[in-house]
Amino acid sequence: MKYDVFLSICQNEVDGFLPTEKQMFDNFFSQVVLADKLGFETAWIAETHLSCETQKTGSHPVIPHFVGEIGLNTDILQMALAVFSKTKQINVGSAIRNILCNGGPIAHAESLKTFLNLMKYTGNENRTLHYGFASGRFEFSNRPYGIIPRNETEKAAWPVVKGKILQEATEIFLRLINGETLSFEDVRVKTLQRQDFRQEEDWKKVQLAHQKESGELKDKIFLKPYWPFEKLRIIPADVDLSQLNLVIGSHDPATQKLANEFLPVSVFNLSITPADVIEKTHERMKSEFHRDGGPWQRSYMPRTALVYLDDSEGLSREEKTAKAHDKARSAWGAYLTAIQGTLDKEKVEKAVSNTLAGSPEDLAAQIKEKYHPEDRLMLWFDFNNHDNHDVCKSMKVFKEKVIPLIEN
Repeated sequence: MKYDVFLSICQNEVDGFLPTEKQMFDNFFSQVVLADKLGFETAWIAETHLSCETQKTGSHPVIPHFVGEIGLNTDILQMALAVFSKTKQINVGSAIRNILCNGGPIAHAESLKTFLNLMKYTGNENRTLHYGFASGRFEFSNRPYGIIPRNETEKAAWPVVKGKILQEATEIFLRLINGETLSFEDVRVKTLQRQDFRQEEDWKKVQLAHQKESGELKDKIFLKPYWPFEKLRIIPADVDLSQLNLVIGSHDPATQKLANEFLPVSVFNLSITPADVIEKTHERMKSEFHRDGGPWQRSYMPRTALVYLDDSEGLSREEKTAKAHDKARSAWGAYLTAIQGTLDKEKVEKAVSNTLAGSPEDLAAQIKEKYHPEDRLMLWFDFNNHDNHDVCKSMKVFKEKVIPLIEN
């Protein structure tokens, strides 16, 4: 089993306390430096774009009850160089880079190859960048860049169209990273068909919307490209990709397969991903993973795991367990209330049951039961917790006490 850390840099209000941006970044660098010293393999860093607080004043607020910012890191490439400058061996992962906003897939491909080119000039030849990419968690981050329905057909089919846009961006991004010269005419055409929709009635609505616009009722609707561009190739061109690991943040099988037609691309998943989806993905990727990446390994799909650990002196194992569960319950309750606007105790208890919480012995037992011995865990110690001392203590206890219990 491999052990990474996940760092959210989430500047949210917890129990009436809202830390400053400086406090958040001070805590982050304290934690990532400690993770490096403790020997965790990779620091996965959340990435977010545009202010959630300001977005709450807009016409379509997505988290109107959330106080603060979901995340403060807006650029994994700059962040990675900062982390590398303060650490000795830990790798960095993006969780997850939005390749639709901030210029789209062409701009992101160019900036990534520039970053990789500079790696060998900054003394970081021993590091790896795990580049997780997708379309972003919130649509408001993409709207200013033109990622919106362009007609009534796309509006009717928007949940499906968004997936098609990610596929278009993925193909452009990966082919440019791979050194190709191409134009939008070289990128496969995207269509809408019945099999793209779960319900027949949803497909009928799209067909009718398109019929009103085109005058024809069609079984296959062609989508115009979101990035029309003439022949181009990004620079620098002669870049070593050996320090790059690509990870797609989508559990859509077609998108995963598409990505692996061009380069080896592993898969990112969250703690809420159902176990059966995870196992089916592992099975599919054995045959669909790009041949240049070698045989598929379970560690290629890192698994997010929220951690609430207590090892207070003078307490029994049962008391430590109860204390850890109370912290997890409080964190989840505050978070779900902030996201949903109401406290749903049933959802809180369900979330806590899916969290690694308890004494060191409890966590070791939970991990052995829940995960495969060859899994890679992204351990999330700072979920709804701004107590830097507590987070760092949990990281240390996990490394020094939990891991030996798992491996013995």
